[in-house]
Amino acid sequence: MSIRKRLTLILLSMMVLTCFLAFVKGYQKSMRHGQQLLDNEMKIIAAVLIRQPLNSDTPPIELNNNSPYLLYQIWQKDKLLSSSSHLTSSVLKFDDGFHTANIAGQRMRVFILTTPLRKVIIAEPFAKRYELAEAVILSAMLPMLWAVPLLAIFISFFVKYALAPLTRLSKQLAKRQANDFTPIHWPITDKEIKPVIQRLNDLFERVEAAYLRERFFASDAAHELRTPLSSLKINVHNLHNNAQHSQLHSEELNAMVQGIDRLGNIVEQMLILGRTHPEQWQTQFSAQSLLSITQQTVSLLYEKIDTKNQTISLEGDDFTLSGDEFTLTTLISNLLSNAIKYTPHNGNIVIKMSHHGTRYHWQIDDSGPGMSDEQKQRVFNRFYRVGGDKHPSGEQGTGLGMAIVEHIIAIYNARIDLSNSPLGGLCVKVTFTGAACG
Repeated sequence: MSIRKRLTLILLSMMVLTCFLAFVKGYQKSMRHGQQLLDNEMKIIAAVLIRQPLNSDTPPIELNNNSPYLLYQIWQKDKLLSSSSHLTSSVLKFDDGFHTANIAGQRMRVFILTTPLRKVIIAEPFAKRYELAEAVILSAMLPMLWAVPLLAIFISFFVKYALAPLTRLSKQLAKRQANDFTPIHWPITDKEIKPVIQRLNDLFERVEAAYLRERFFASDAAHELRTPLSSLKINVHNLHNNAQHSQLHSEELNAMVQGIDRLGNIVEQMLILGRTHPEQWQTQFSAQSLLSITQQTVSLLYEKIDTKNQTISLEGDDFTLSGDEFTLTTLISNLLSNAIKYTPHNGNIVIKMSHHGTRYHWQIDDSGPGMSDEQKQRVFNRFYRVGGDKHPSGEQGTGLGMAIVEHIIAIYNARIDLSNSPLGGLCVKVTFTGAACG
């Protein structure tokens, strides 16, 4: 729930609760005041009736159109002179004053006034008083009930106005690029917002420093290593050609060549990793055929597939992505290289391309050993290799391939899922959303 909704509900609830408590207090006070007024009315009516010239032949006096809500009896020396039709002729054995009694099947407020000659009894049902109280409550509550929606609208409007600086700040932050660490320059007078902007600017400064250190260290180190590695490869090549004149054995030279090739591969992967940042690529996207890129990648790596006598198949239809050829080629190459590396001799590799609505899928299955759940969680970590250098595949690697894949996935706002393949090995599915497809 947003802050605006939460504040609106809190303020509205507090106001409704306050009004309710005020109504309860007002109702109690109004009831006491109403009881006093109705009691005074009964006294006045009793004083008027006791002075009426009556005899046994006088017809009943109409009080409030002979309503059952105000009843009376007039007695003179134990003789009933006049009475409401709703009252019996029995005498109520009460002293003068107010009493509560059950009369004619109702709970009533009774007032008795006695003089030496006459006795007047006035009775009023409590139901009448409750009906009056309910009418007072409804007349007071109905306007409030109508006002609650308007009150909610006004509160929501003013809360929105009060939170407008936060909303503007949120929109400004949402428009920022991932590599934009410039300070926020915004003249804000709100005391609550100023510290937030100051802390954000401090955070941007620290993150930018860390970002630049991480961003350029790997690429700078890789560039610096390229030259000595190239020189070392030339020297080892010369030694290998002149091995008969050297004291080094051929096996030792081969080990050196493999080590240098591995270092060169690490350097190239580090350079690629430094280049795969979303903000660098999304501005130069163009329409790319994923089927064509996949076929080219398979042809480039087919020698390795043929060496291990593996079977590879490509299924599905072509679809076009708005993307970059280098990043897509690197993505498919790393995933296919892993499948070739970990699939044993005479194994199977299947690449599938499909789409469902606005989702486009590129999937590769292999018949290798697969991965455990723990390995699937760690495989995207830099320099992590499944099984390390002692993996049954016997092939060495850098441990950067899946880290590069994760970077490229971020460029396309895509999703990658690892699961068990029906072929017995690993299934890797990359899902591109419709926003990235043409």
